[in-house]
Amino acid sequence: MSEPMRLLRLSWRGLKRDLRAGDVRALFVALALAVAASTMIGFFLDRLDRGLTRQAGQLLGGDVVLEQSRPFEAEVRETLETAGLALSDQVDMVSMVSRGDVFQSVSLKAVDDVYPHYGVSRISRGGDVEEVAEGPPRGEVWVAPRLAMLLNVETGDSLRVGGGEFRVGAVIEREADPSAGFGSFNPRLMMHVDDLPATGLVQEGSRIEYELLAAGSAQTVEEVAPLLARLRTEGVEVQDVREDRPRLGSALERADRYLSLAGLAAVLLAGVAVAMATRRYVERHLDTAALLRCFGASQRELVWIFALQLLWLALAASLVGAVLGLAGQAALLALLGAVMPIELPPPGILPLGMGIFTALAVLTGFAGPTLLRLRRVSALKVLRRELDPLPASAWWVVAVAASVFGGLLWLYSGDIVLALGLLLGGLLALLALWGVGNALLALLARLCARLPREAKTHDSLWRALRLGGQQLSRRRAASLGQLLAFATALFAMGMIALVRGDLLDTWRAQLPEDTPNHFAINIQPAERDAFEAALAGAAEARSALYPMVRGRITAIEGQPPREVVPEESQGDNALRRELNLTWSAELPTGNRLVAGEWFEPSASTAEGWMGAVAADPVAPISMERELAERLGLALGDTLTFAVGSETLQGRVASLRDLDWDSFRPNFYVIFPPGVLEPFGHSYITAFHLDDGQQELLRGLIRDFPAVTLLDVESILSRVREVLDQVTQAVELVLVFVLLAGVSVLYAALVASMPVRAHEAGLLRVFGAGDRLLSRIQGAEFALLGLASGLLAASLAELAAVGIYTTWLDLSPRWHPALWVGLPLVGILLVGGLGQWLSRGLRRRAPAASLGLLGEA
Repeated sequence: MSEPMRLLRLSWRGLKRDLRAGDVRALFVALALAVAASTMIGFFLDRLDRGLTRQAGQLLGGDVVLEQSRPFEAEVRETLETAGLALSDQVDMVSMVSRGDVFQSVSLKAVDDVYPHYGVSRISRGGDVEEVAEGPPRGEVWVAPRLAMLLNVETGDSLRVGGGEFRVGAVIEREADPSAGFGSFNPRLMMHVDDLPATGLVQEGSRIEYELLAAGSAQTVEEVAPLLARLRTEGVEVQDVREDRPRLGSALERADRYLSLAGLAAVLLAGVAVAMATRRYVERHLDTAALLRCFGASQRELVWIFALQLLWLALAASLVGAVLGLAGQAALLALLGAVMPIELPPPGILPLGMGIFTALAVLTGFAGPTLLRLRRVSALKVLRRELDPLPASAWWVVAVAASVFGGLLWLYSGDIVLALGLLLGGLLALLALWGVGNALLALLARLCARLPREAKTHDSLWRALRLGGQQLSRRRAASLGQLLAFATALFAMGMIALVRGDLLDTWRAQLPEDTPNHFAINIQPAERDAFEAALAGAAEARSALYPMVRGRITAIEGQPPREVVPEESQGDNALRRELNLTWSAELPTGNRLVAGEWFEPSASTAEGWMGAVAADPVAPISMERELAERLGLALGDTLTFAVGSETLQGRVASLRDLDWDSFRPNFYVIFPPGVLEPFGHSYITAFHLDDGQQELLRGLIRDFPAVTLLDVESILSRVREVLDQVTQAVELVLVFVLLAGVSVLYAALVASMPVRAHEAGLLRVFGAGDRLLSRIQGAEFALLGLASGLLAASLAELAAVGIYTTWLDLSPRWHPALWVGLPLVGILLVGGLGQWLSRGLRRRAPAASLGLLGEA
């Protein structure tokens, strides 16, 4: 028999003998959980991300949307179709429609037969509301409820659009792609694109927006990325769901990062459990290794035999973990089926391969250094049991494990800077925990030593606590190792639960029940007071009325903008269209100053900034930070704006972060009072109306016919659906992290059982009964759990600050409940699991327990 086959056979036979050992069970469970967590999250992220991104694409109408003022060239269409993208044409414009002597400006959208790529429209053809996955047929138009009210039309009536007459086929309750409502200041009219020539509206010089909506996989979109980049530089507006929908994109991004963080936490916990179980595994096999050395096995053969045993175990655990991962993601999707109106693609093979690779990496990094101890076993150990090889250096074990985990962190996050930062931070935290844990154990030992020695009963609680504290102090090094393992487990469990709670709170705060669901635009100055009075007391929540002036950036530092901004921003939409400018003396609600200073009081006097500082015609302005970064602007840079036929200049005095998630008016550029008032302006506001307040809405339409009212409730509903789905996903992933944490506790306790059995045997020899033994062991486990919980709480608070600010984009906060919850969970988990695993020790005869001394 060849040497490789002989080693494989020996390793397999040895593993079969070991299957009942507690440390082998702990190894198997830890590796299976590592594979299950990584594969489940990998499958889930892969499928859910594609599915939710596609659902989010309903807000834009496609996965990629191209927009320009002229029809798209055949070359662009051919490239997109060749790549596998399905295309749909849309044409948007503002036009007048009439019925008899009544005229009304409308936002006209012409769609083709492919419309919509995703979702369905809700329409009423005169009866019940129905859902349709199509647009209007030729010769027919669909109108918004507001337009039907303004023109007093019903289904079956005729409307004149340009030079053509069309039948009203339906009233639109909700469009399949409701995002168009943000750019439509007039009620919607939808028609078929083939009917446009009959209207005569498409003329030379007409203000028309041609849109090309593309739908396909993320991989297909990546293939046409060079084309999209070129189109951006040519002035074509290119939108996709992640980059151009911050309300939805930020939620998906945070969900992805949380699930990745949870998966890494589960892998870390599994690694700690592997390290603890391997230590016990090696100690139990020292005698076996010595016997093999007596029979002529070399050091190299010893390492191969036991490494192959663990490899067999890892492969079996990977198979079980992969099945659990597939079942977990299937159960997760079944759980979300009621709220997920999307069809997800089938699982791919890559997450499975990543899961198996993760298990092997964890085994190598966390078990490898400890396993090498077996190669140093002497054959004389058969005769002299004290000749154990020295254990591997703790710092060597930590260094190798940290390197492997850092590599996994880089692999999963894709960010080497973040991986190195978290790894170095973790190592520094481990050093701090080592010192703090040592001090905490010493403090607990002193406190327990000062407990009352006299008690009414022989096996009193105080006596148990005192003896439990003495046992921890007597085994200081082993107790410290267990304390760090327990603290790491509780920290990871607490951290994931903590982030989960804060993430859900952020999402709920992002879209509260009274989130504005209507926008009012084009409120004229003469109507401002009356409109505000009409909303007073009726709208539950509303923003202030902000003035709005349309202006275009025409120069930066006196040069054309495209010659100054970075190359990738030369096609930025902010340079191709007019921006909404406003003025305010106070920082608007939801805005946060991140650089510079807000306007000085002198800039908000009644005379205005221009009158106060007539010597300098350049006004201070406040800009949105992300726009300034895209355009390469800094504090002190000067911009020139064209407002109508006039021009004015502004100097960047401050930068702001905006709350884009609030569904409230936001502005890229804010001037101080007294600068923009001479220009023509209107007002904008946002407010919330309940379903039963439709009469108020009709009154606003009747009393203020020139004011444009936009209903964004359908978009709010879509966003809430996505957040609800991701929330349920977060809940299930948390369960895997908790199971991984329990596996660490189990492995650490199993590794300490021989020592505890020996101590229990000595106590039994000196007369301790089962009840006292139970109380002493319970007290020891409870003290370990208490100390671990305190350490974990402090580490979780510190880690939360770093993760929130650098990765999840959340505001750091203090968590008082954590300092109560984690110590309590530590006492219950460590104490309960320890008592359950120790029940056999209390029933074992003292002679049998003392016989385990050689294995301790």
